[in-house]
Amino acid sequence: MNESTELEPAKPTPQQQEWGKVSAEPMEERFLQGPRTRRFELARLFRIMFEFLKGFRALHFVGPCVTVFGSARFKEDHQYYGLARDMGRELAKAGFTVMTGGGPGVMEAANRGAKDAGGPSIGCNIRLPMEQKPNPYLDRFIEFRYFFVRKVILVKYSYAFVALPGGYGTLDEFFEIATLVQTGKVRNFPLILMGVEFWEPLIAFMRERLIALGTIDRADYERILVTDSPVEAMKYIAEAAIKEFGFTWQPRVKPRWYLGEKSLLFRPIHFTKLRQWLWPNRTPG
Repeated sequence: MNESTELEPAKPTPQQQEWGKVSAEPMEERFLQGPRTRRFELARLFRIMFEFLKGFRALHFVGPCVTVFGSARFKEDHQYYGLARDMGRELAKAGFTVMTGGGPGVMEAANRGAKDAGGPSIGCNIRLPMEQKPNPYLDRFIEFRYFFVRKVILVKYSYAFVALPGGYGTLDEFFEIATLVQTGKVRNFPLILMGVEFWEPLIAFMRERLIALGTIDRADYERILVTDSPVEAMKYIAEAAIKEFGFTWQPRVKPRWYLGEKSLLFRPIHFTKLRQWLWPNRTPG
């Protein structure tokens, strides 16, 4: 076994360190503080419904997305920023919309990679305080009052999930998706961890504790691809995309101008590119 190199720590700016920790409208905090008056609960119910409606309208026509998550704390000169940027670029080349939390660090890098390749780039997060701004590489930034609404929207419109090194938020998102796949709520959903050295202790824990003690099945573990290669990650995503879409992808409905729906943001899925990841030695015919 090769001797591992020391991981380079994040050196976040104050804005990166505080990103996403505080909402501009702490509605969710009050909602989760236990039972309130009937009027309050009814008002929250309608507000949550309209939050979902807002998300549906904003993302209905952005095309197949891949969500990329990771720490907001990595600066531009960090290796994980570069890895996320490369991943965003490869996703955009294939025609996927790159979706992140819209923040700095890994999120910014993935959105930036998408723009490098001329692809669409989306950010979804809770409403931010005035001093916090989304990254500048977004075509659209959607803000939500309720964190759990945002999480549902990210799952609904994504066809793969890529997690780079991150903290509690990244772990939460990743294992929530893993649970949905395990329980059959979503299917053909690639789960990818990028940054082998960072994730190896977690993967070892899954092998040596969770599988060994029977708390998860080996199949649950084997669904997760751990890699440092955007090309390998794209091959895994391409396999799922081919199974999900065949060799064509068309939106189920078209935007209607009289409903205030905007034209399509995305480009067609590039199935020739997907084939190249799956069968690199095959001559196009």
